[in-house]
Order: sequence, then C-alpha cells, then structure tokens
Amino acid sequence: MRWIRAAGRGLLVLVVVMTGYAASGAQADEGAAGGRGPLTLATAGDLTGYLGPLLEGWNRTHPGERVTLVELPDSADETHAQMATDLRAGDRGRFDVLNIDVNWTSEFAAAGWIRPLPRDRFPLGTFLSPVVDTATYDGRLYAVPYVTNAGLLLYRKDVLAEEGVPPPRTWAELERYARTIAPKYGLDGYAGQFLPYEGLTVNAAEAVYSAGGTILGDEGARVTVDSAAAREGIGFLARGVREGWIPREALRYKEEESKQAFQDGRLLFLRNWPYAYVAASARGSRVAGRIGAVPLPGPDGPGTSVLGGSNLAVTAHARHPDSAARLISYLTSEPVQRQVLTRGALPPVRAALYEDPGLIRAFPYLPTLRESVLAAAPRPKSPRYDQVSLVVQSVVHDAMTGQETPEAAVRRLARELAAVSSR
Repeated sequence: MRWIRAAGRGLLVLVVVMTGYAASGAQADEGAAGGRGPLTLATAGDLTGYLGPLLEGWNRTHPGERVTLVELPDSADETHAQMATDLRAGDRGRFDVLNIDVNWTSEFAAAGWIRPLPRDRFPLGTFLSPVVDTATYDGRLYAVPYVTNAGLLLYRKDVLAEEGVPPPRTWAELERYARTIAPKYGLDGYAGQFLPYEGLTVNAAEAVYSAGGTILGDEGARVTVDSAAAREGIGFLARGVREGWIPREALRYKEEESKQAFQDGRLLFLRNWPYAYVAASARGSRVAGRIGAVPLPGPDGPGTSVLGGSNLAVTAHARHPDSAARLISYLTSEPVQRQVLTRGALPPVRAALYEDPGLIRAFPYLPTLRESVLAAAPRPKSPRYDQVSLVVQSVVHDAMTGQETPEAAVRRLARELAAVSSR
C-alpha cells in the first residue's frame, strides 16, 4: 500500500515476487544447495520509479541472485487477488517474496502462504517499534517491515494564524474550529476518507482507537467493539456529517478526492497520509506554503492513527529462501531505506532516519510522522481481514449517512464481526 497513492489504494502495496529461473545448470545447483538463485520482484504501481535503481544496486553486487522487476495492478484489491491465486497454486506458483500490505500479514500467515522468519536475522530493534507488530501473527515473525505510514491532520495554518488559535489537539477543538472558523473563510470544516472502502475502515478504526476502544482481540478470535469508546468514536464521525462540519460530499471521498479538496483550498482540516502534505506543498497547489501537519486529535488530546505501509514476506514455496531473506535485508538496510524516502517519497521503517537533520529539511513533516507512527496501532488483525473490513465499511457508512444511530451501529458491528470470526 503506497502512501504516495494513499491507504485506500490503500495504503500502498509493493509485492516482491520471485520468478525468472532461466539460470545455468551450475547456478541452479548452487541455488538448490544454498537456497540462493535468481529472483523476480513484482511491485504494484511504482509511480515514482524508485525501485528499479534500488534493484540495479542489488544486481551489481549479487550477479547470481539477479532480481527482475515485474509490476502487478495498481489496485490493492486486484493485487491481493492475483497474489492469492498464485499462492494457492503452491509449488506451481511464481512468487517467492511478497511485499504485502501490512493488514494482509495475518491472513497470509494463517493460510500457510508465508513462512515464519528468524527474528535474529533482521535488525528489528532499529525500526520504529510499532511497525514490527504489523509483521507478526500468533506470536511469530512472518514478515519484515519495509514501508510504514500513519495518518496526519493537515490544516490551513494561515487561517488558524489569522484567528490566533493553535492547531486542534482534541475532537472538541476540531469540531469548534470546523463549525465556526471554516465558514468565515468560505471553507468546509473537516474531511477524511469516508467512501465505503478500505479508507473508511482506517478512519473508523482511528476514531475507535482514539477514544480508547478496540475492534478485535486475540488475532481476530474475539470481538471487542461493543464498548462506550466505539460508540464515542463512531458518534464523532456521524455527528460531523449530521451537524455539517463534515461536508456530505466527503462521504464520496477516497484519498485522492480528499487531497484534491484540501489542495484546491476547499477544506480547513483533512485527515490523510503524508503524501497529501507533499502534494499540497508542491508548486501549483493553491495552498502551498500555507499548510501544517499535526498528529490526529482525540477526545482528550492526541489520538491514535492506524499504521499503513507494507511488509516483506517469503512464501511457503519459495525456491531460493536464502536469497529471499538476503534481498529483504538489503531492502531494509539503512542506506536503501534512505533512498526509499528520498527517491520514492515513502516513509521508511528505520527510526534513525526520522532524526536526520538533512532529511528533516527536505521532508519537514518527518518529526510529526514519527510521533504519529510511535502512537499508532495496526488495523484489526484477523485471518479474515477482507471480510472484517467490508463489515466495518458498511456499518460505519450507514451511521455516517444517518441510517443508523451510532449505538445501533456498534451493536450491529459486534453481531456481524462475531459472525465473520466464527466462520
């Protein structure tokens, strides 16, 4: 799930795939003996073209383990479908390594499609700590974090400066500014990604988490959403639409539509991924030089973002597992992670890069993003995550459109999620 395209496309999906076995007999024998051999890396929508140069560096120093780049569809849903089809093929499949969206780790691990990895082979202690949890299932490491992400609150700093108020830290402040200040400047108040798709699952989870609640526990085996916190979180979103400080148009927003509304100068506040900050700051944006970013607010102070990004995993039928692990180590090394940021504009997982003065000058949102990632939480873990997400999207959208009260929506969520978990 690339954050440069955002969470809904998710949240950014890079898939590392290993095919390309036109090797000599000697190379094949060496690969069989040592778990090494040529690889094919597939990525979904490498829009900035950063990955090719990274692989050229690998290929120069690993001639016997050359990587060929293959792209899968841009759509996260289509990528997931193609990966799942290939993985079900077992030994007939092409894929050896997958760069999966963080919320697919549990599903793929539970299905037996990806293999556990030794923790001591990867420098997990150098990563931002919350990202490691997205790569685990049932207490074991099944992937290695590659790219991370967290939602931010973007705001018009020129408007708030004119009003003499700081950016909001609580929902009450956000509501008040969105309701009273935004109309004075001909702006809508607040938007996120509220079309019923993966982005709404993310926004809903952030609201529930920020209020102190959860959705699932025990790797999806237990439904925990029926709580006062969940009612408060979903009520916050539903109230915004009902009272008008969330425009009804936002019920049709995905990442790009919401980014464009903010970039065109139509919103006071926007919840989005950091890529939207970059786009809104670029030449040609109507709000360039007039925006700021802070952590998402919550009921009593900073809230909780959902973690985005992608993880690298080795398939259960990988032909060259040692090469696969070596490639993962390369892609998560600090020099390459630096290029993931500078060439790909993707948030790296290496903690030290968020404190690098040169990088902060080039990417001024990094300290805020680091703060948000450290306070973030994964989406609900479940072997049936795709079904969980569909339930959350449907129910929360009904609450936001006024078809159900937040209280009724939470009760329905609990029932439908319990049905999913029992299948």
